[in-house]
Amino acid sequence: MSGSLYLVGTPIGNLGDLSPRAVDTLLMVDLIAAEDTRRTGLLLKHISCDTRMISFHMHNERSRVPEILGRLERGESVAVVSDAGNPGISDPAETLVRAAVQAAVPVVPVPGPSAFVAALIASGLATRRFRFEGFLPAKQGPRQKRLEQLRSEQETIIFYESPRRVERLLKEIDKIMGNREAVLAREITKKFEEFARGPVRDLSDRLKDHPPRGEFVVLVEGAGEDAPLPPERVLAIARETAVESSLRDTVRLTARLAGWKEQDVYRLLKEKG
Repeated sequence: MSGSLYLVGTPIGNLGDLSPRAVDTLLMVDLIAAEDTRRTGLLLKHISCDTRMISFHMHNERSRVPEILGRLERGESVAVVSDAGNPGISDPAETLVRAAVQAAVPVVPVPGPSAFVAALIASGLATRRFRFEGFLPAKQGPRQKRLEQLRSEQETIIFYESPRRVERLLKEIDKIMGNREAVLAREITKKFEEFARGPVRDLSDRLKDHPPRGEFVVLVEGAGEDAPLPPERVLAIARETAVESSLRDTVRLTARLAGWKEQDVYRLLKEKG
């Protein structure tokens, strides 16, 4: 019989948010795989837990996944914790869970606080539908391409960003998506918890007077139901209508269906063919 893999949510700032079930699980398992053993060590000390720990992060996941999987298959129980929040979101636990599922090892979620969920429900933006993006690519090309793909999304969009790049992100959002309503959330559940709300440009200006500190959750309102379609979809429509139409008719029909100006459709077809 294999052991079970427990995904244990930990506090994102306030130790009072650690659930009794999470405490019981950390005390019960044979091993804890932690993103940062020093940080998790402080948490374990708080609950008087002496369960053995090993490190498990993005720099050693290639070797750790088979090691942890082997322990599980031998019947050991293992808890995975991230630095804060629920493991498996923007961290290597995703790879381990996939391997465990393929090996028919039981995977047990022990949910806890989540920074992006906490930010979303307190943001004042639409919560019925949302898209969690996490961290964007660091390189300019892939980063800009992803933002352009998100430009027409109608739901609230959620990013994680470091204090070093949050100003850059706001400027990129303004350039690609426009001056939309947005929210900056930081230090959630901690003493200096802060939510800044307003148009993207106002938030960008605000950071000039309030240097960014701590990790940020950046939330941006969706494009709205009448938003124009992205270029990829416009090209697909144009190709569908071009079968039986002249270029002029294709441009006119595509513009009407996509919510684009005819001259912009024409320019796109000339560039992309």
